[in-house]
Amino acid sequence: MADSLLNAIFAVVDFVFDVSKAIDSTRRLSQQATGSDKIVDVPPDPKPLPPAAQRALAEAEERERAREKSAQAANGTDQAS
Repeated sequence: MADSLLNAIFAVVDFVFDVSKAIDSTRRLSQQATGSDKIVDVPPDPKPLPPAAQRALAEAEERERAREKSAQAANGTDQAS
């Protein structure tokens, strides 16, 4: 009975060491591949904008395009003079 309990304990300890070794090997491989051993969290996917924000963004982009167009037109008339 005691032998089987000791064998079970050793098996668990051996498994923990194997997992630890696998993690260490993976970190070393990632360091060789990327030059850094830091684990970086990937940011979540951005949430879609609500309709009001989409309209405001579209309006701002339209104003920007109109301003660029008028600036190009002003530059074109200045160059023609």
